[in-house]
Amino acid sequence: MNNDLLIKNASYLNVAEGRYEQGDIKVSGGSITQIGSELKADGETIIDARNKFVLPGLIDCHVHVTAATADLGQLGEWSPNYAAFNTAKLMGEMLDRGFTTVRDAAGADFGIHDAQAEGLLRGPRLFFGGKALSQTGGHADPRPRGRDAYDAGSCCPHIGRLADGVDAVRQAARDELRKGAHHIKIMAGGGVASPTDRIDSTQYSLSEIEAAVEEATAANRYVTAHAYTGRAINRALRAGVRGIEHGNLLDDESLELFKEFNAFLTMNLVTYWALEREGRKFGLSQENWEKVAAVLDGGYEALGKAHEAGINLAYGSDLLGGMQVHQAKEFTVRAKIMPAIDVIRSATTTAAALLQREGELGTIAVGAHGDFVITSEDPLKDLTVLAESRLDYVIQGGAVVKAGTATDA
Repeated sequence: MNNDLLIKNASYLNVAEGRYEQGDIKVSGGSITQIGSELKADGETIIDARNKFVLPGLIDCHVHVTAATADLGQLGEWSPNYAAFNTAKLMGEMLDRGFTTVRDAAGADFGIHDAQAEGLLRGPRLFFGGKALSQTGGHADPRPRGRDAYDAGSCCPHIGRLADGVDAVRQAARDELRKGAHHIKIMAGGGVASPTDRIDSTQYSLSEIEAAVEEATAANRYVTAHAYTGRAINRALRAGVRGIEHGNLLDDESLELFKEFNAFLTMNLVTYWALEREGRKFGLSQENWEKVAAVLDGGYEALGKAHEAGINLAYGSDLLGGMQVHQAKEFTVRAKIMPAIDVIRSATTTAAALLQREGELGTIAVGAHGDFVITSEDPLKDLTVLAESRLDYVIQGGAVVKAGTATDA
């Protein structure tokens, strides 16, 4: 695959400044090497972007690439090989929507990461945390009330693992870091897709959360936490957690703590939109479906408050099973609350900062990865261009990985 590319006559988005700039962009060896006027071709693939709009490749900071069903308890019953083929399909479709990088928020492992990096698997560049850490009866405990036995060995594609007590949490965090995790995910509160917990519960003691944070920090990594309520969010942030997933029921104190600790909030309102409409069709139980309303309305209000407060907002979709086709719709969901440029920043520069890859991802600059989406319509004026994946080109590391408008988003 040719990773040398010259994009001529580009109107490319300076995301930080919120405006388009003009020029040619040269990519060599997968990275941007030159930006200027009338650059000369030297054997590269050439794309004429005249009258088009060039954006950095998109980043989704909350996906589950192994979750080919909304019935997460069933994942542990699947053959790992069957799960892997489903993962390959899901990741290829993500790339077609313009997401050249994703962060898996529980489930993916080094095997999927390595397969993508080596070109064995077509999909976005992958940042992974391995299995999420959960207390017994927490959000990643898949057992119904009548089952006591639990087996989540490395052979089984559960999204989480159970760890109770400071020593067990410390060991589990070290084990995921040993296997190459880019971050540690903990379940710090109840969730929608789990069978026995309540959304308003807090999970893990402060000392357990602090143990995970200490281990991640020692490895120059970070902890992100699943949490909905202000009570769950605030205790996690005080304990040193760097990112919060969801946050739909945050409170005013949460906003102050996000600012104080320069933490990141990855909301994913599209998943509740999809769960409400399609969740039961794709395996969500009636009991879990009834939890959706409790977080959907609060999410819109929370997003508005967080944006107004200037919180670091990263793009996330968190869709499960067949609902993953709606991944890009989060753009128009957020556009009801936020200006288009800020929604785009959530999927580019802010996402890159969360991934600790500022200057490498989410930007068009010399030294950055040669990841782009090219459209015929201006996303700053109409975000449905991205939400409906009306993309002329998707480019990853200088290689054209898709040409032509998508029709299945």
